[in-house]
Amino acid sequence: MTITLSQYDYRALFQDAEENAPTTDEFDTVWKYPEQLGQGYWREIQLRDGLELAIAHYQLHDSIVMQLPEREHPLEYTFHLSGGHTNQGSSARAGQYSLYGSGLAPAELTEWSDTKQVDVNVHIDPELFTTWLGQTSASLPQELQHLIKSSPQIYHVCSGTTTGAMQTALQQILQCPFQGITKRMYLESKVWELMALLIEQELKRHETTKSIYPTHSLKPDDVDRIHQARNILLQRLDNPPSLIELARQVGLNDCTLKRGFRQVFGTTAFGCLHEHRLEQARQLLEERRLNISEIAQSIGFANRSYFAAAFRKRFGVTPRAYLSRDRNSA
Repeated sequence: MTITLSQYDYRALFQDAEENAPTTDEFDTVWKYPEQLGQGYWREIQLRDGLELAIAHYQLHDSIVMQLPEREHPLEYTFHLSGGHTNQGSSARAGQYSLYGSGLAPAELTEWSDTKQVDVNVHIDPELFTTWLGQTSASLPQELQHLIKSSPQIYHVCSGTTTGAMQTALQQILQCPFQGITKRMYLESKVWELMALLIEQELKRHETTKSIYPTHSLKPDDVDRIHQARNILLQRLDNPPSLIELARQVGLNDCTLKRGFRQVFGTTAFGCLHEHRLEQARQLLEERRLNISEIAQSIGFANRSYFAAAFRKRFGVTPRAYLSRDRNSA
């Protein structure tokens, strides 16, 4: 049996189970895993502003499919010590890691199987990451620029095999012998150590990709197919296909489609979709036939708050303020 939940409903189950396990530090909270879903715990450790460590250890009763809306995403990595996940964009199992850059995360479905799940997860604010590197987002080395993006750019997603050095750092996190401020300092050092090891893998991946896939110009037929793919996306604002589905529909592989979108339109497929959604929302606001919630839903934004934030980032005002301004000028 598989249980399907929205991200909102999943988080609400944790809020309903506010029986926190005992903890000795104010920055370290242990949440009992919701009994409706399984047994175990979810532990959140706030290391500093913009840096959070989470340790999950639970056994699910059934497989879970979570419906994730389009959303702003921080820099994040997860090491799967047991279990794993699958979605349209990536998958990872025990002995592997998932790395997510910052940027726009498209709506997607993610599944966790009904096996024991043991994960170490870290969220990093992009600005904190660039400060840690002694850089700005504009001055990052080209090999790392894919890790720091902002909407409407789609975030980077990849997975890889956990190395021996990574496994050592993970065990040191799980078996941390300290308490209080010493624990906080020790865990933060291990979190950045893991980030350094992940960067090392990203640099190796970049060199390998560059040698195997040198830059190629697109064939005229490929350009036509990429324009066809864009048309399909814009016709399905409320329910867009995944990148792999889209590539199959137009007869391209997903690598050519991704590379081609950047060459032809200067953005990713879903960056193009995001931009068109917001432009469509602006036009619907001017028509005044639908309210803000109806507009957000009609163009594929499941979360009204995220829609408002994305609209403000694009046009400088919230949808409500834009509507009010349009009325006053009428």
